[in-house]
Amino acid sequence: MQEISVLFVGLVVLYTVIAVADQISIQCGIYTPLFAATFVGFLLGDLQTGLIIGATLQLMTLGVATYGGATVPDYLSGAIMGTTYAIISGEGAEYGIALAIPIGLLLTQMDILGRMCNSFFQHYADRCAEKGDYKGVERANLLGFLPWALSRVIPVMVGLIFGEAVVNSINAFIPVWFMTGLKTAGAILPAMGMAILMRYLPLKKYYAYFIIGFVMLAYAGSMFSVMAAALLGLALAAIHYSRTKERAGAAVVSENGMIRIDDEEVEIDG
Repeated sequence: MQEISVLFVGLVVLYTVIAVADQISIQCGIYTPLFAATFVGFLLGDLQTGLIIGATLQLMTLGVATYGGATVPDYLSGAIMGTTYAIISGEGAEYGIALAIPIGLLLTQMDILGRMCNSFFQHYADRCAEKGDYKGVERANLLGFLPWALSRVIPVMVGLIFGEAVVNSINAFIPVWFMTGLKTAGAILPAMGMAILMRYLPLKKYYAYFIIGFVMLAYAGSMFSVMAAALLGLALAAIHYSRTKERAGAAVVSENGMIRIDDEEVEIDG
């Protein structure tokens, strides 16, 4: 079993802080489970497992956001700890996925606690604003980052420090049949993620393109990769957009009673 070093814990904790800052600011993607799991897999020397776990969890988070302050599962921490446990235990990506989801759901309570603590600094900012103290408002907003960061850093740090002991205890306590069930559930989750993604797509209108992509990967997987299917989809989308634009510009009646045909206006009698 692979051991967790102090350097690894320090790097992951630093990454978690940066990811939280990204999540509540510019959102360039560092906070997503795909980036987090890949980073952990890179540090532990198993990039493939990190990519598999991260990509699967990424499908589970599509369309999930904190609109109106709603609390969502902490898939950032779940991805970090799930990937770490999967690699150091050697049980594979399915094991890590199956652990990451309940961890993310459990840490929802930490997100609520972080938000509650953050409200203290926001009320302080309100008082500073009433006094015209803009420096105080800036200081309150910067300090408000601390509860957000700690709500993720503390669980990750505890989980990583005691990670090896936790994994040993889990492996010793959980029976083989239950471990097999976890791996099976983890293998099913990608299909669930794809189903969730398909609900957001207008498949009824563009079902032909979906069939083309499915046939490529299902029946010619050895010849076509996901990148090849994506590039073909981009080409088909460009063709569809060009043809739609041409049809729209072929006959558009303007407000002055003119009709536009191939970018030329022709007057209509009556």
